Amino acid sequence: MSQSIVQTFTETVRVRPEGIAARFREGEGAWKTRTWSEMDRDRRVLASGLMGLGLAPGERVAILANSSYAWMLADLAIQSCGGATVPIYQSLLSHECAYILGDSEAVFVFAEDLAQLAKLLAERAHIPRVRGVILMTGRVEDLPEGAGTGTGDWVRLWDEVMASGEATLASCSSALNASVAALSPSSVLTLIYTSGTTGPPKGVVLTHANMLYEIESVRQIGLIGPEDIEFLYLPMAHSFAKVLQSVWFGTGHEMAIDSELTRITQNLAELRPTVVASVPRIFEKVYATVVGTGVSTPGLKGKLFRWTVGVNDRYAGCRIDGEPVPLRLELSLLAAKRLVLSKVNQKLSERFGGRLRFFISGGAPLPKKIAYFFANAGITILEGYGLTETSAATCVNRAGKNKIGTVGPPLPGTELRIAEDGEILIRGPGVMRGYHNQPDATREVLSPDGWFATGDVGRVDADGYLMITDRKKDIIVTAGGKNVAPQNLENLLKAASPLIGQVMVHGDRRKFLSALIALEPDQARALASSSGLPSSAYADVATSQVAIDAVQAAIDKLNAQVPQFETIKRFAILTKDFEVGDELTPTLKVKRRVCEQKYRAILDGFYDDKPE
Repeated sequence: MSQSIVQTFTETVRVRPEGIAARFREGEGAWKTRTWSEMDRDRRVLASGLMGLGLAPGERVAILANSSYAWMLADLAIQSCGGATVPIYQSLLSHECAYILGDSEAVFVFAEDLAQLAKLLAERAHIPRVRGVILMTGRVEDLPEGAGTGTGDWVRLWDEVMASGEATLASCSSALNASVAALSPSSVLTLIYTSGTTGPPKGVVLTHANMLYEIESVRQIGLIGPEDIEFLYLPMAHSFAKVLQSVWFGTGHEMAIDSELTRITQNLAELRPTVVASVPRIFEKVYATVVGTGVSTPGLKGKLFRWTVGVNDRYAGCRIDGEPVPLRLELSLLAAKRLVLSKVNQKLSERFGGRLRFFISGGAPLPKKIAYFFANAGITILEGYGLTETSAATCVNRAGKNKIGTVGPPLPGTELRIAEDGEILIRGPGVMRGYHNQPDATREVLSPDGWFATGDVGRVDADGYLMITDRKKDIIVTAGGKNVAPQNLENLLKAASPLIGQVMVHGDRRKFLSALIALEPDQARALASSSGLPSSAYADVATSQVAIDAVQAAIDKLNAQVPQFETIKRFAILTKDFEVGDELTPTLKVKRRVCEQKYRAILDGFYDDKPE
């Protein structure tokens, strides 16, 4: 059995040397491929170059970059030298990068491009432990004056390090083999920093054993196999992507990598993958486009599509509430599938490449009505759950055993327990070692007998499937003492109208609930066109009466479904979309506390003139 992730990789190289390991783009160019044996040689060359720079076992190296083939090589090379990787989201600001570099004690940084390098140069005085930066893309002539890249300079080019590694590979070979052999399951694999929605991020210490467990668990449930073709766009700084990478090394399937979000649809059509992992926001966007286009179609087709959406919503409502589905509704759904949803399936299948077995959704809750829409259209989305602290993949639905509204049963070897207050507790081989240099914070969430307190609230059904209801710390307690789960309302509202993109429900210690709403940009432009608005600019649509009326209609629809204390009384449409970094985490979740402070004046205004 493998003792480390890099050893798992080399075992796959031995078994599948000429199989395609990676498919990737360089800039706007065509797809390139590397076999497992070619990728292994690239790994060894880069690792030799890092050894030449003085990287020692146990030291940490940061990667400040989008997902790419080069990212994967850098990670493997770091491990091959006995080091640990510290991934950093490329969307973070310079001082945020400096904090992570300082806290993790990183000694080198791989920087994606000149924009990322500029952040490091601006903070150089505050990151004295960093001995050098490796610029992954860029030319000497583009570097700022004094940055490098001569001998002893702080910045070196990727090609220079690879050339150095090529020249010294033979002499470093024994040392590389010894470094890999010295790794054990208890060795630190990575420090992944949480997104820090309520304070400075904490470094989650994950070991090789954590990810080896994830690989073996996925093998046991047969989720992904060696014949699969997977498309990856998720950022490698997220633990979800880290698990996908580890499973890739363990199963030996083909991985296509391109982090450019604007090319997702193009890439799916070109690559024709069998498995794709995504965050719910992408599914919400696809749903908004499909439904928005369908319901606005004139004539009988539009009327039929609107009827289909209504049937789907009523069906989903019965399933979500655990009520029996009336025979008439079952028959209506069959008709809707034959007349409308079969055509949706055909179009989406073509858009996704025609070979897709399923999507895997994680990182945030998937709105249930949207999940049922895809399922009724014949598109399988397997929702899963986990945290960085539990190595991301903790529970997941299985193909053929998918239960919408749940995140599936736990992986083999993982235990679940629900505390008296509803909090989900997890114990198993995927649970982190702890928070880096924060023993007190570790003790707050990790008990001596290994139970990790997730901060999420949920329940386990009779079949052992976990249902997440909300974040424990996000639970709203109204002035009337009622407990409200805001994520549930936010997801219901997004499902109520394709025009609604992001939502933040507010109301803790308030007399009623209110909401901040950001429009779906594409649907906002479509609304401007169909309504004859003089401008399709986001801010102009957001302040238009037609948009206000459309959002009010969606809120009225929501309010009709929930108890009085969960109804939304007031709302505001923001004149700009929520922004990643400032208001959204890199996985597109609203930073609730940050937004409550930023939009405090608007939120307070909701209650100034309301006696309720």
